[in-house]
Formats: sequence, C-alpha cells, structure tokens
Amino acid sequence: MKTFIYWLVLFINMISKDKLKQVLIEQRISILNKELGLERNVLDLVGKKIKLPHVVVITGLRRSGKSTLLRQIINKHYSDEDFYYINFEDERLFNFKAENFNLIYETLMELFGDKKTFFIDEIQNINNFETFVRRFYNSGFKFFITGSSANLLSKEIGTKLTGRHVDIVVKPFSFNEFLRFKKYAFKPADLFESKRRVELKKLFAEFLVSGGMPEYLIYSDPEVLIRVYEDIVIKDIAARYSLDNVSQIKELYQYLITTFSQKFSYNSLKKFIKINSVNTIKKYIDFLERTYFIDQITKFDYSLKKQLMNHKKIYVVDNWFINNISLKFTHDFGWLLENLVFLNLKSGGTIFYYSDKFECDFVVVEKKKVVSAIQVCWTLSNSNNSREVNGLLEAMKKFKLKEGFILTNDQEDEFIVDNKKIIVKPVWKWLLE
Repeated sequence: MKTFIYWLVLFINMISKDKLKQVLIEQRISILNKELGLERNVLDLVGKKIKLPHVVVITGLRRSGKSTLLRQIINKHYSDEDFYYINFEDERLFNFKAENFNLIYETLMELFGDKKTFFIDEIQNINNFETFVRRFYNSGFKFFITGSSANLLSKEIGTKLTGRHVDIVVKPFSFNEFLRFKKYAFKPADLFESKRRVELKKLFAEFLVSGGMPEYLIYSDPEVLIRVYEDIVIKDIAARYSLDNVSQIKELYQYLITTFSQKFSYNSLKKFIKINSVNTIKKYIDFLERTYFIDQITKFDYSLKKQLMNHKKIYVVDNWFINNISLKFTHDFGWLLENLVFLNLKSGGTIFYYSDKFECDFVVVEKKKVVSAIQVCWTLSNSNNSREVNGLLEAMKKFKLKEGFILTNDQEDEFIVDNKKIIVKPVWKWLLE
C-alpha cells in the first residue's frame, strides 16, 4: 500500500515530458537572451578551472552577478552552444526529485543533442541534489552550479560535494571593473598623464562611496541594495535558523556596520546590544559572515588559540552598505578607504591586523609567512605621521620585511626609516597597478 501511494504521489507531481520540454527550451532561450553584461575579471580564473574535472561552484553575495557570470562562461567557453542549462528557481520544477534527474537529462539530449556540460542555477531547490551531481560527475560530466537561499547558502553548497568541487567567488565590481562599466578604457600610461589622472581620481571618489554592486550601478536605485540586505537578514538568517528576534539581529548588524574596522570582542558587544549571551552574539555574526556580507579578521599571533581569543575587526563586502545602513551621519572617508583596501587584499592571502606597542592595519600571510604590511589613512600629516609610520615599522621589523606600504587618498612618496623602505601611494593607483 505504501509503495502504491508513493508512486501515486510521484505520478501526480511528475511534470509531463512535453511540459518539461517547454520549460527547458524556454530556460535555454532565457539564459541566451540574458545580457552578457560587463566581462568579469574572475573569468580568467574560470578558464583555469574548466580544465579540472571538478564541479565548479559559483558562490558570492546575493545579487553580485553569479547568474551573469554563468552567462559569460557559456558565451566565452562554450560558444553559446555546447551546454545544458537548468534553472531550478522555475516554479514549474519545484516538485522535481533528485532521483528523476535522468528524465531531465534524456529530455535535454532529445532537444539539444549530446552535451557534457551542465549549468545549473539555484540547485539547492532540489533536495539531495548532490546525488545526481556525483553520479554524472563520476561519468565524466562537467557542472557549473550556483545557489543561494534560506535553505542552503551558496557558501555551503560545496560541503555536499566534498572533494569534488572548486569554488569561484563572485564579488562586487573591482575598481578596474568599475572603470570599464563607466566606459573608461584604462591604460597603464594613464597613471602618469595629468589629465587622465584627474579623471581617474574623480571616478575613484565616486567608486569609494557608491561601491561596486552591479544592479545599483545600473539602476541607481537604493531600494535594490536595501532589499538585498533585508533578504540576507530575513531569509538567509532569520528564516533559515528559525530566529524570531529579528529586531535584535538587525540592531547587532547595524552596530557592526557602523563600527566596522574597529576592534571589538564578543563580550564587549553586550554593552551595546541587548543580547546577554556571548555565544549568541558570536553565532549571529557567524551567520552574517556565511552570507558573504562581512569578513572578520583577528590580531596576528603565531598561536592559533590566541588568535581565536584576540579582539576582532569587521569589514563589509561593499562600501555602499556602509554608507546607507550604518548610523553614521557623515562619511568617514579614511575608514571607507580602509574597507576598500581590505576587500582587495582578501584574494591575496589570509589577512590579520598587527598590534603591539603600535598598530598596523593589515599584515598578509601566505604559506604561513607574513609577506606584506600595510597602513591605510586618508592623509599622512604631521598629526598622524608618527602613529602611522611607527605602526608599520614595528610590523616590518617583527616580520623582517624590507618594505611596507602606507596607502592614502592622494599622496605619493618613498622614504627610508631604520633601513626599511616605506612606500606611500594613493589607493586608486595601488588598485590599478
């Protein structure tokens, strides 16, 4: 009897073959009609990952351009032809079961011939999706998948494909991409030509405040990114983890965004937020970090235990959110500059701050070795010169670095202190070099 009921329910929920053909044809037309948009820098990395047999998981913040990147990969590497595409966000496929994936595959073969590459959007909408991905992967198929929802965040999809996947993280536009979006054709020689430098600095001032979220730059509508933030808090966090104290969560997150780049401990947050449990605060911050909205860094220490106990700092995925969600009534451009520098250091290693007698904003660790030290300030002046230089110099001596950077808004210099070279450079130039 139970077997009969199972097959009856399956039959009722099963989409007809003709209907499935209609859905898959419409979806293919839809992805091919999607605008290619600005070619992302990360496409170069994709080209290297294509050669691997692994499943490529496209991850990143909501609305950062994951589906657009899929479209660009299809165009650049598969000539808009040699691929299968499925979007499981389509409500007509909501009842589809992982065990019935063969039906989709057979239908795709009938419609478009024999292909070896699947592009799948919102794969988390299929329970146990990893079962068919593994089976087809073992048979030599290539997969590119995206997903982000209250059920399964894009950052966690790969955990279901342990040992079989590589991640591509889609971020908001870099400054280089922002320039191309603004139709500015950057050439290295522009860094030395007065008129072009003025234009670059003007565009950088805009980028520093507006950030690099593609949809906001296209439509200039703040509601677009307010909705992204609300969806993260409500859907990705509150709904997913069955949390009913949304106002407390928002209060905590708003405080963190307002005080980004400042040192804090989980215990100290209890003084400002009406959450009495340190573990709860830690958990809520971890939830936000899983969505790619923030990153936490800690003070450098050779002891992992001490690293975990040290004060933390928060940085935000895009400067627009800082300017529009924080409680600050004026722009603090020095901190915005620091946030932007952090975002561009992220892909180059593990980031810490350094603190002893003095403090250095960032030290970068690669292969268990500190390879660079960086200070960030809006302007290097008589009032802060000693603090900024001493903090950098202390870190350079600690880690035996021959040179270090002080990144500013628009100053450029180079000098030697205690046989250590200190390079002062504008952030906009550093980003483009």
